[in-house]
Amino acid sequence: MKLVSYWLDTAKPAGDFRRTELPARADVVIVGAGLTGLSTALHLARDGADVVLLEANTVGWGASGRNGGMATPGLAISFPKAVRRYGADRAVAMFQAYNDAIDTVEDVVATEGIDCSFERTGRLTLACKPSHYRGFERSAEQMRSLAGQDVQLVPRSRLSEEIGSPYYHGAMVDPLGAAVHVGQLTAGLATAAAGRGVSIHEQSRVVELVRRDGYSHDVRTDMGTIRAGQVVMATSGYTGSATPWLRRRIVPIGSFIVVTEPLDQDVVAELLPKRRVASDSNHLLYYFRITPDNRLLFGGRARFAVSNRDSDLKSGRILRRGMVKVFPQLAGAGIDYCWGGLVDMTLDQMVHAGEHDGVFYSVGYSGHGVQMATHMGKVMAQMLGGDASANIWQDLRFRAVPGHFGPPWFLPPAGAFFKFLDRVS
Repeated sequence: MKLVSYWLDTAKPAGDFRRTELPARADVVIVGAGLTGLSTALHLARDGADVVLLEANTVGWGASGRNGGMATPGLAISFPKAVRRYGADRAVAMFQAYNDAIDTVEDVVATEGIDCSFERTGRLTLACKPSHYRGFERSAEQMRSLAGQDVQLVPRSRLSEEIGSPYYHGAMVDPLGAAVHVGQLTAGLATAAAGRGVSIHEQSRVVELVRRDGYSHDVRTDMGTIRAGQVVMATSGYTGSATPWLRRRIVPIGSFIVVTEPLDQDVVAELLPKRRVASDSNHLLYYFRITPDNRLLFGGRARFAVSNRDSDLKSGRILRRGMVKVFPQLAGAGIDYCWGGLVDMTLDQMVHAGEHDGVFYSVGYSGHGVQMATHMGKVMAQMLGGDASANIWQDLRFRAVPGHFGPPWFLPPAGAFFKFLDRVS
């Protein structure tokens, strides 16, 4: 079993950017070579900007290469909750932004010719309890009537049409959901960005930002210092001490994944006959899909802990038990991959993007980063070009996590709280 991301292990890297010489200055310096950073760099370079992209590890190393490879419509909170919190018109606009985000992924893949197995498989959301399915009925009605979203309800009596499992109590299908090989997507974005002149620097950790005036900063890295006309932080769940204001507002939650050995086609057809990307309705949810080479990827918030070798192994064992509980027919299937990564949650589970103390940022994808990070790269390029109206999230209050100044000490009690919510929901 490999303790590495299946996506990164099965993708051809865009190149070796570990030894590229750091220039003295750039129009824009972007910190983080995940989907947000890569997409921002590409869209800025298309407009002729001189862009430097800094990555502490390697391209796609963080959340962008460690997720489930799902581009899913719908906010991280339920649509009825969004309507209650923000009002119908604002909730619809936010909801539409997620649809636009999947379109952005599809467009950039087609425009740049990125071979990443992008496919509109549809999203399958599964009810863990009968009460959750009743919630789906209310959500579907509001999504149809207010947002015009064509979602279909699948009662338990017809659930075998969608999934070979007795575990759930019904489902909701959104046909706009998509699957993508995120390792190939990040590599493809890096290739496209580099081809347009973006200077990519791996193993270049930013240790300090020193503001000069306006948006200009000296960006100090362990490889040298670069003068930036503008700085974009695209670090999500890996945001560190260089930007303490931003770090205090992000909850880095571990999300863990196992991937089986390749499965026979008849087994795949039984598990997920329409090959949809799937997740369930719990707070401590499971999510799963079929990979391009017919494996089952099965992930979830197995433990509220950070990712490291021991944590990944423990979480992998928990997830394997969960996988067999959902799909008993996989009791004998081997596990070829197991890994973890950090999801960047915010207190309100909303995207947050804007500028603070002269530094631009886009974070807070709350488990929906494949499409939103890619889309927000396009939005960030528009913002840096002077079009603030492109950012639908700009007026949201971005609250700090009380008592959060460093490592996330609060994860175990948070996990216990979400377990309680799942029991009583």
